[in-house]
Amino acid sequence: MIHIPLLLVLEYRILSTVVRKISWTMSANTAVFRIWKGSSTVTTFLWKSHKTFQTHRTVCISAQDRFYFSNVNQAENKVAVSQKTDWNKTMSEAEKIVGYPTSFLSLRWLLSDEIANVALHLRKLVGSNHPVLKTAKTIIYNGRNTQAFGLILLLISKAAGHLNAKSIEEDKAAGVLHSQRALAEITEMIRTSNLIHRGLVNINTDTGSLESSELNNITFGNKMALLCGDYLLSNCCTELAALKNQDLVLLISSALRDLCQAEFVARRDNQNFPIPSIPPEDRTGYALKEWTLLNTYGAASLLGKSCQSTLKIAGHSKEIEEKGYEFGKHLALAWQASLDLGLCINKDKGILHNLCAAPIMFHVEHDPSILIELDKGLESVENVDYLKVLEIVAAGPGIGLTKELVKEHSQKAMEILSVFKESDARKALSNIIVAIACKAKDLVCNCP
Repeated sequence: MIHIPLLLVLEYRILSTVVRKISWTMSANTAVFRIWKGSSTVTTFLWKSHKTFQTHRTVCISAQDRFYFSNVNQAENKVAVSQKTDWNKTMSEAEKIVGYPTSFLSLRWLLSDEIANVALHLRKLVGSNHPVLKTAKTIIYNGRNTQAFGLILLLISKAAGHLNAKSIEEDKAAGVLHSQRALAEITEMIRTSNLIHRGLVNINTDTGSLESSELNNITFGNKMALLCGDYLLSNCCTELAALKNQDLVLLISSALRDLCQAEFVARRDNQNFPIPSIPPEDRTGYALKEWTLLNTYGAASLLGKSCQSTLKIAGHSKEIEEKGYEFGKHLALAWQASLDLGLCINKDKGILHNLCAAPIMFHVEHDPSILIELDKGLESVENVDYLKVLEIVAAGPGIGLTKELVKEHSQKAMEILSVFKESDARKALSNIIVAIACKAKDLVCNCP
């Protein structure tokens, strides 16, 4: 079984193609968020500061639209939730629970001699537009977005606890096992290597339009992206084998397989950016099915199977392990739906690299005529008039349906948390879910 991840390195290396990372941060200017129970309405107070003045806004939501998270104590069905929607603050508070900043969880890997040599070579690309430079910047400067998987893994490990573990195996500072911390590092590095491999640029056979220096930069950048991604991935396989757990190897290997399969969902342009597939004659359920498949393979499978694996290490039952998988999957899907919503509402040009975002997919199901514009991107997504696409989507049901999608997956993730005993770690996980859901709600409220 130890050979399985090594074979997957080759498969992953061959199949990985360009899909760039889209990252986001929560709004930092929301001061208070409250839900009051005990009446037929829910009142949300939001204080927004803009430079030296403030505006105060009250939003009343009908009882049918109320969004309550399950009470972690099971004593009440509906509880008040007070949560700031500042993503970075939420993540910082969660990091305190595990005892150290997981933004630097795998810094010892990234600062190794091998990566230092790669960094020296990457300096030659400064001034070029190769995507691997943007990926490196995103990983370093936007760590709490790209490196949240390891934190979530440690939090669920601490929330669930461990059974019959020797004291020597426990990381006292974090409250988890050393093998669980190693698994968090493995998961984070698999995700990082995936992002780096997505920085590869497909070079067309007709290179006559490229200058010699530009072609050299692309080729050299591709070599660096491939080398760096493969180095991290091979280290993941070595560390995974060192855990000496066959079931763990199988689960993480299947997550690697899913990352490869994600590159073959939907249609693709010449740089492998996704474009919505042509829907069948009966379009019912088309958008949800296609979007869920793409994003389950792309990230949710990795987080879900990693959560399942960490509970397996702790000696929990099969039922609890399955709950861990479902939690990770729903959390990742809620997060991705919220990202998609932000790209569409903010009219971010990054949407060109994710034309299979949930609001667009829902609109294709509602009115396939939007494919006339989207099909212009079959050669290159840069040919798509993304502002026109987003205006069409804003006038349709896609935004509202995506908001419901975030709500649905957030609720499912929160319900699963009730399986674990009340603790700071579980509270931190619920705060992350609330922050994701509140961000989506805030985006829709501010939508022009």
